[in-house]
Amino acid sequence: MDSPATARPSWYRNPRILLAVVAVAVFLIDLAAKTTVVRHMTYGEKIHVVGPFSLYFVKNPGAAFSMATGYTWVLTLIAVGVVVWIVRMGSRLTSLPWALGLGLVLGGALGNLADRIFRAPGVFRGHVIDFFSVGDWFPVFNTADCAISVAAVLLVALTLFGRDPYEGFGEKRTRTPEKTTAEETRTTGTEATDA
Repeated sequence: MDSPATARPSWYRNPRILLAVVAVAVFLIDLAAKTTVVRHMTYGEKIHVVGPFSLYFVKNPGAAFSMATGYTWVLTLIAVGVVVWIVRMGSRLTSLPWALGLGLVLGGALGNLADRIFRAPGVFRGHVIDFFSVGDWFPVFNTADCAISVAAVLLVALTLFGRDPYEGFGEKRTRTPEKTTAEETRTTGTEATDA
């Protein structure tokens, strides 16, 4: 009978697969949300949900939370660089928490990058669809921005707690040669005393 560890699905054991699954899920959720907003809302329309929360259809030429407007093509190149960097880093990843965080970043970056490539006014200059509003005091944002923000908190926490992206999650560390040699010396000494 398989042990609980071997019975887990492969995405749970393999950080690279987890990264890909999370990235694809975030991208598809973001795409579905933006498509729904574009199809069922008119530009500038605002629908109150509850309290300060509203759905507000706007188009953002800048970065997350409407920052750096006017530099759309620069932001597009940065997003491409982030995607390439995460894909390269992910190929050697061994930590599940890091895989989760980087998967969120990758999915969010791909979601907004797709807008910049395929939406008006043109390739690399497309405006990102934003629709979440929490009040006039905070910029409008989207699901991709949410994923990137959550990932930022997670990755900062992992860094502060010293979690290595190339260290296994929940696995025993192999003993270092120095520790092994010291243990062998103590064992040999003990056997010699007993003799």
